[in-house]
Amino acid sequence: MTTIEHPAPPPPSGPVPWDKDFAQALLADMLRIRRLEEKAAELYGEGRIRGFLHLYIGEEAVAVGALHALRAEDNVVATYREHGHALVRGMSMAAIMAEMYGKREGCARGRGGSMHLFDASTRLYGGNAIVGGGLPVATGLALAAQLRKEDRVTACFFGDGAVAEGAFHESLNLAALWKLPVLFCCENNLYGMGTAVERAEAQTDLAAKARSYNMPALSCDGMDVVAVYQATQEALALVGQGPVFVEYRTYRYRAHSMFDAELYRQKAEVEEWKTRGPIHTFTARLKAEGKLTEAEFLALDARVAAEVAAAVAFAEAGTWEPVEDLLKDVHTP
Repeated sequence: MTTIEHPAPPPPSGPVPWDKDFAQALLADMLRIRRLEEKAAELYGEGRIRGFLHLYIGEEAVAVGALHALRAEDNVVATYREHGHALVRGMSMAAIMAEMYGKREGCARGRGGSMHLFDASTRLYGGNAIVGGGLPVATGLALAAQLRKEDRVTACFFGDGAVAEGAFHESLNLAALWKLPVLFCCENNLYGMGTAVERAEAQTDLAAKARSYNMPALSCDGMDVVAVYQATQEALALVGQGPVFVEYRTYRYRAHSMFDAELYRQKAEVEEWKTRGPIHTFTARLKAEGKLTEAEFLALDARVAAEVAAAVAFAEAGTWEPVEDLLKDVHTP
């Protein structure tokens, strides 16, 4: 079967409309995600992290730009590629790493692993291992907020592969019918597992699908943290009238998961898209505007490296759940 090529558009450019402190904060969060996941891949190769591991490398601008536009009182529902969302939402890197290790000090006591990060205190209502599984959950959370008359948006992140699921259409239909406060965040990285979006969708304009449910739908460059933040803000301004759909056009540099042989795309395509990398292009823009020096970048990266090292040490020192507790909180009819 002939592979479908996805040429990369020009790299993100243009002015950064923020002050130095806020701009550097967003850069720091993108670096935190990248360094955490690079370390996770290394630890996976050493057998310290087991099970499934889906990396977000290349897509950092989406989680950072979108979540910084949300409020603390808003809900977040994510996918199995959710390390970045959890980190930016406020979960400690140590709790994330311990969970990936399967240690009791993890956010879910080591029972959820990489795909099931959860933190009620930050209103992160879980990563979901089932494609499209978070969409009905988000619709339900939004319905609850509406019935309780709470000023709360539910942001639901999902990939382009979820758009082919029945849960996607059912959720968008009900959310539009009941005018629920949901922000549907589609992270379109052009491949659902190993299938190019053109092979799975007769209509590849994903925003057009959302509009068919009578809701506003936006698309933006998901490799540009500025474009992501601005599109999310624009969408949030409309959510009070009902649901809104945002397509973040992005690209993952790593395989779908650590078990993926990645035979469905050319290496040259990946390398071309790396020229649009959200971290180095944003760094270059900040330097050009005098909002970041090389010394500041190196100091920032060093702080992130120290945070990663501390998280690994925390996970290594963590404890395994006792065998006698394995049936605790497991319910049977």
